[in-house]
Amino acid sequence: MKEYEIMTDSCCDLPYEYISAKHIPYVSLTCSFEGAEYRDDFGESLNYKDFYEGMRKGEIPKTSQPNAEAFYKVFSDILKQGRDIIYICVSSGLSGTYNSANIAKGMIEEEYTDAKVKIVDILTASLGQGLMVIKAIEMKEKGVSFDEVVQYLEKSKYNLNTYITVDDLNHLKRGGRISSAAAILGIVLHIKPVLTINNEGKVLPVLKVKGRKNAISKLAEIVALKIENPGEEVISICHGDVEMEAEKLKELILKEVKVKDVIINYVGPVVGTYGGPGALAVFFMGQHRQNHIIDVNI
Repeated sequence: MKEYEIMTDSCCDLPYEYISAKHIPYVSLTCSFEGAEYRDDFGESLNYKDFYEGMRKGEIPKTSQPNAEAFYKVFSDILKQGRDIIYICVSSGLSGTYNSANIAKGMIEEEYTDAKVKIVDILTASLGQGLMVIKAIEMKEKGVSFDEVVQYLEKSKYNLNTYITVDDLNHLKRGGRISSAAAILGIVLHIKPVLTINNEGKVLPVLKVKGRKNAISKLAEIVALKIENPGEEVISICHGDVEMEAEKLKELILKEVKVKDVIINYVGPVVGTYGGPGALAVFFMGQHRQNHIIDVNI
């Protein structure tokens, strides 16, 4: 059986130690911050705390997707080693990264006619994407075939649940996720939306909750309601420099369900540009991901 490589991009927000230990190839998005451009490389170039502190002081970062040439280089480096490629990509509904990767794939396939390059649009981001990278790596290490891993990812991504709350609605407004009027009203009324990512890989507001504490409790309730086979599952929590609240969310979840493990990490600068300081998200495998609004219109 031909060898293959699992690769991803920097939006997966996995701990740098894991990326390094597993030698996972990745392509970096970039973040313009305080007059400089940084590679989004798991906190190595741009410190997480410095990034969020800058945002709290009013800095407005900007992000850029990698171009096709960046993907061509990584793809060709792997193929030269005689390995096929499974690329677990940030949602096409959130970034143009998927398009750049497909352009590069077309270039590669003209040059490497016997190569297999599969780009999996994972339809989420951050540690939800990271969870799928971990699962794919585990399967590869157990000797599961290329095609079986791809089949698992394409099928299971629709059961990968993403639920998010944010502390400052202005970041969602700037990212085009909610209107200016809704942001102002939400701020005045202390409304904390709960959002998900739907089957198109786009952000969908699904609940409005009064107050931060209630929003965090609601995330835990949703996990307990929607997770399946919790004892066999790893869940992940990521945060915009609110580690204590991430730990609190973990505590609330574990009061309701016992899971195999919980991974906690920062939201990286690219994804964090749109969630802002105080963003808090949980990712888990469970019932089919949500595609409808419950009681919110923002």
